[in-house]
Amino acid sequence: MSIKIENLSKFYGTQKALDQISLSINPGQITGLLGPNGAGKSTLMKIIACFLPPSEGAVTVYGHDVIQSSLAVRKMIGYLPENNPLYPEMYVKEFLLFVAGLYNMGDSASERVEYLVKLTGLSNETHKKIGQLSKGYKQRVGLAQALMHDPQVLILDEPTSGLDPNQIIEIRNLIQEIGQTKTVILSTHIMQEVEALCKRVIIINHGKIVADEDTAVLSSRVKGKVYITLEFEMPVDELLLSAIPGVIEVIRLDDLHFKLVANAEADIRGEVFRFSVEHNWTVLSMQRENQTLEEIFRNFTI
Repeated sequence: MSIKIENLSKFYGTQKALDQISLSINPGQITGLLGPNGAGKSTLMKIIACFLPPSEGAVTVYGHDVIQSSLAVRKMIGYLPENNPLYPEMYVKEFLLFVAGLYNMGDSASERVEYLVKLTGLSNETHKKIGQLSKGYKQRVGLAQALMHDPQVLILDEPTSGLDPNQIIEIRNLIQEIGQTKTVILSTHIMQEVEALCKRVIIINHGKIVADEDTAVLSSRVKGKVYITLEFEMPVDELLLSAIPGVIEVIRLDDLHFKLVANAEADIRGEVFRFSVEHNWTVLSMQRENQTLEEIFRNFTI
């Protein structure tokens, strides 16, 4: 495994940002790290990248401890933080050559920079200062600098935040290409990104792991259930609603509005209509909705 985390906790004063987290991540895997703001995602990534020390527990990257062997860990990790730190007054290629110099790349610096410029689609932007670039191209520059030393692990914190739809697709395709050979940890709030990129999803809430599943398993949950939203003219008996064939769960929204949970394989709207007629209930509206990843995320985090 490339990353191993055991009983990891992090305190900021009396506030516990991470609470006894344990997990492992295998090489060549894109892992989505999800959670609401303040859940502890960025703290976890900063600890793996040796920017923050853990308060308790242990983190190793390819067998190297982030405290005892932090220099060895840093050599293996490329990190793109949410607020991409760049020098706006420097030209694109000038900046990348500067980064190569920080890694003491010597004679191979120019060749490596040229390769990354092509990989990240920056060929037509190298004559510009970074401050003149769009946010999408600034993200590409950030990815190029994170990849400069050919790290085995790439940590990306909200890499598509603030980008337009075309830029999101371009950056997503680039991450997918990179993820074929590297271990990638990707923090995002965009559920479509999780479905498109990630093989595994880890959801953190209040500093704890509340879900850790293969994306295919999570997707099967999404496809496995539907919601039937009902509005009645008069209050109805919630217990009677649960007796409708095919209903798994009844969610009461108020006296007149209910949400029925059912298996996606069967369309129960006909049963709902017949049952309502039998009980003299007037249905004002009925709407069928597929369960979404956003709803699954909310179920784990509210």
